[in-house]
Amino acid sequence: MNKIKKKKKENVPFRINILFFIVFLLFSTLILRLGTLQIVFGENFQREIDQKEIVPINTSVPRGKIYDTNGKLIIGNKPLKAISYTRSNSVTTAEMLKIAKKLATLISKDSEDDFKAITKRDRQDFWILTHPKLATAKITKEDKDKLRKKELEQKEYDQEIYDLTRERITDEELHSFSKQELEVLAIFREMSSGSALSPQIIKNKDVTDEEFAVVSENLDSLPGVNTTTDWDREFILKDADGNGPLSSVLGKITSAKEGLPRDSLDYFLAKGYSRNDRVGKSYIEKQYEEVLQGQKETVRNVTDKSGNVLESEVFKEGSSGNDLVLSVDIDFQQKVDGIVQDKLSKAKSGQKYMDRALVSVMNPKTGEMLAMSGKQYVTDNETKKTEVRDFALGNMTTSYSMGSVVKAATVLTGYQTGAIVPWQQLYDQPLRFKGTQVKKSWNMTGFGSINDLYALKRSSNVYMFLTAMKIGGQQTYIPDGPLSIDKVAAINTLRKNFAQFGLGVRTGIDLPGEQTGYGAGQIPPDAGKVLDYAIGQYDTYTPLQLVQYISTIANGGFRIQPHLAKEIRRPTSNSEELGPILQEVHPTILNKIDMKEAWVKHVQEGLRLVVNDSQGTGYGSIKNKQYKIAGKTGTAQALYDGPLGGHPMLWNVTFVGYAPYDNPEIAISVVVPWSTTDKTHTNLEIADEVFKAYFDLKAARLTQGSDTSNVSQNEENDN
Repeated sequence: MNKIKKKKKENVPFRINILFFIVFLLFSTLILRLGTLQIVFGENFQREIDQKEIVPINTSVPRGKIYDTNGKLIIGNKPLKAISYTRSNSVTTAEMLKIAKKLATLISKDSEDDFKAITKRDRQDFWILTHPKLATAKITKEDKDKLRKKELEQKEYDQEIYDLTRERITDEELHSFSKQELEVLAIFREMSSGSALSPQIIKNKDVTDEEFAVVSENLDSLPGVNTTTDWDREFILKDADGNGPLSSVLGKITSAKEGLPRDSLDYFLAKGYSRNDRVGKSYIEKQYEEVLQGQKETVRNVTDKSGNVLESEVFKEGSSGNDLVLSVDIDFQQKVDGIVQDKLSKAKSGQKYMDRALVSVMNPKTGEMLAMSGKQYVTDNETKKTEVRDFALGNMTTSYSMGSVVKAATVLTGYQTGAIVPWQQLYDQPLRFKGTQVKKSWNMTGFGSINDLYALKRSSNVYMFLTAMKIGGQQTYIPDGPLSIDKVAAINTLRKNFAQFGLGVRTGIDLPGEQTGYGAGQIPPDAGKVLDYAIGQYDTYTPLQLVQYISTIANGGFRIQPHLAKEIRRPTSNSEELGPILQEVHPTILNKIDMKEAWVKHVQEGLRLVVNDSQGTGYGSIKNKQYKIAGKTGTAQALYDGPLGGHPMLWNVTFVGYAPYDNPEIAISVVVPWSTTDKTHTNLEIADEVFKAYFDLKAARLTQGSDTSNVSQNEENDN
């Protein structure tokens, strides 16, 4: 028994020693591990504890400038003082409200536009934020019980409560804010409109020197607020009403409040844009967005685990957008604008429906648009006053029945199909078909036996009718007999050939939204409409299509794509100097007409006679014959489809032409729609003065020794 007790006493110390040894090993391992973590990995773990992260922040940079062909600034950027706010990841709405209240004591943000921008939702959110107890009281216990029965997730439950609270805010409560409170709201909505760490402009218009200075002095007590510089797009030549040369074509950009357009949001975000970036939203600004948009500066922000910015540094330098040089000569453009407005205002007297005139001017060899002019009388809905607005855009967005200006295309189609040959004689007399009204030329009794050049010179309708008949398969006119042409084959043949010149199809100009006109694809209800098509009184065309059409004839048969952009250049700090060329826009030939060169030259002679032969329809009104002008006059009777009520039959008067006719450097189209009389010569008076303005300006620059790029290029083409 004693032996057993002794044995047990000997075993206990041994087991305790084993246990102590194990504990010793565990503590040693733990100490070793802690030492390793602290010495070897301590710095890394400290960084993880701080949870610093690098976040790229894109800041706005000015857009590229837009110049005319001579380097004159058309659109630039006006520098602005600005107050901005960058929201951290950890800031609360209560803290933001506190900052907004203090900022409201330092700057003024109480203009009509500021208050107008405040939405009903803004007011609701702000009321809840500033009246938390009253907001809570709007939700009853029964409301909460009903929502709990839906077994919503916490986030969904909170949103339902919030939406219900907003719905129960009365109109009286929403309009209970004082002017000072609305000013705080105007600031607060700007602060909260963007994403975290993305700078938001609080105010960038009419920031006074005093506001800029006092905010700068108080930045330490305004976390996230900063004083900076911004820019605003500046149209150098606009008048007090916002109109100016090409204003409707140059387009607009979104504001910082608008940000990216909703219909193309995903596209821009995929290309690295921020939601509040200003982008081109129409015409040239939109078409050349990727050229004009600058390379944004990227700032690297280091934040702590709470999302507070600890330090910032420039990660990538930003730069202004590239500059765009247009083919338009702005001095010439302004002269054309003046001519159009002057002639339209004089012609409009007693003309109820005549409210617009349009002119397109193009270099027929390069496709460069030298001018796009349009003026339109518009009645303001609010003031009921009538004012003249820029309508240059109408050259590509509106279409009209153009009349006899298309007859050169009809004659060339006649050659191409074998319906007629150059110098062919046809008999011009009133045509009487069974069951239809008489179809005749403008002189009523007819011209008798005439050839194609005489038909162009005197603008014979009957010659074109007979040509269309032959194209449709009817070779002989029988008085009081049937018009038995294949109207489908005839209209398709005519349209196909007219399209070679650019009539009825898109010209391809470098602008979005170009229209093609009406009629393409439609089959006329009767064969007589095919004959009307041959004299430009069925399908409709745009003024831009007309200038491409006449340019195709002027240059010998090449349809050139019109374009407004001439060059893309690197930006410079000096708006008076252009940077180096990055890209030049070269002429693009869309097609060559399927017609013999001799035929084109023959028709060119007919167009020369229109203006320069004493019997030509343009002879009396086109007076500046020293410029060697060729062209075609037009008059079309068409239903009015303008802004006034009713659909009376009115007259569209038109002209297409080019000069010099032996080596063209300028082609033009003139369209004056909706005259109550066909006796007006406004179209020809405009054309005459436009040609004179172009050549006078060219001569003046040559005399001054300051010939510009347009003139120089034309002279190179002459050689």
